[in-house]
Amino acid sequence: MSYRDYVMAAYAVFAVMLLWDYVVPKLLLRASLRAIRQRERRALAAQSPSPDAPLSRD
Repeated sequence: MSYRDYVMAAYAVFAVMLLWDYVVPKLLLRASLRAIRQRERRALAAQSPSPDAPLSRD
């Protein structure tokens, strides 16, 4: 491997890692926000049953 190839490979690895460091936190944040929204929806659904729902003892 010549010096030029080594430098190109080093820059390629750097670019991939830079992209990884940008993309992964965005994906984790999106997943966390989605989980929070789902938890809120479940909590709201548990608090207020719909008026058309049958009684639990029926």
